[in-house]
Amino acid sequence: MQRYDFDTVILGGGPAGLAAGIYASRGAVSTAIIDLNMFGGQPSNYLELENYPGFSTVGGFDLMEKFEEHADKFGVKKFPMQEIQNVNLNAKIIKTNEAEFHAKTIVIATGAQPMKLGVPGEKEFVGRGVSYCAVCDGAFYRDKTVAVVGGGNSAVEEAIYLTRFASKVYLIHRRDQLRADKIVQERAFKSDKLEFIWDSVVEEIKGKELVNSVLLRNVKTGETTEMSVDGVFPYIGITPNVDLFNGQLQQDSKGFIVTDEKMETSVEGVYAAGDVRTTPLRQVITAAADGAVAAVHAVKYLEISKEEVTQNV
Repeated sequence: MQRYDFDTVILGGGPAGLAAGIYASRGAVSTAIIDLNMFGGQPSNYLELENYPGFSTVGGFDLMEKFEEHADKFGVKKFPMQEIQNVNLNAKIIKTNEAEFHAKTIVIATGAQPMKLGVPGEKEFVGRGVSYCAVCDGAFYRDKTVAVVGGGNSAVEEAIYLTRFASKVYLIHRRDQLRADKIVQERAFKSDKLEFIWDSVVEEIKGKELVNSVLLRNVKTGETTEMSVDGVFPYIGITPNVDLFNGQLQQDSKGFIVTDEKMETSVEGVYAAGDVRTTPLRQVITAAADGAVAAVHAVKYLEISKEEVTQNV
């Protein structure tokens, strides 16, 4: 098995990982990025972004391509399509299906993924009517009809947000009452654009080129109905991609990695950036900022370690 040695190894090639790669390489340390897929992360699947500074609208794939080109400019070594099989954070060793990477510092930027409904049509219509980010895509549904699935704070808050654009927002919940905080519920119930579909689950998302309806099933009566909508926003939770790290560092109750303001984790020389960490906002811009902060402090860590070695010689 091929062995590689780098000063900094970044796990994940989305906006956080690519930004970390840019900043680490600019700090004159050898840098590698490993990703299970091609680079770009979730934003590559977004048709357009309207909230990245400097662009009124920009294609998600186009923006991430710019990130990747920028990383290439500074000589970041990229290892796409690598299935990471084992990570030892203390030893700083990453084993993939093709190679073994030894690092002096690690930046975890593996992101998080929305919990899926797991119904027919969901995967097929991602970016074409199925979205997991109302802030990212809400403006595309101006004067249209959308459905939000869920009953917690995120679902209700995003449904309220979508009423700024959509002419009608259905909130579909499998129970007969919301789980969101009372103050959030009160705001939702006051909206004349919001309609609640209780005791119901989505069985299928339908459409041709774009979403045009959802098939619903009432969990109490078993009755199925088809409802016309232009978009579906599932908000049943998100989960961090941390299976490789569980038990090796401090995590919150939902599994997200706990960091300080320098993006340092509880393991010396290991940093976390972007959606994988505990953070109040998960956007491309905040992920990129996290990556920059993590890389800058990883470089400082390497400089201090080098100085200590020199002084002890």
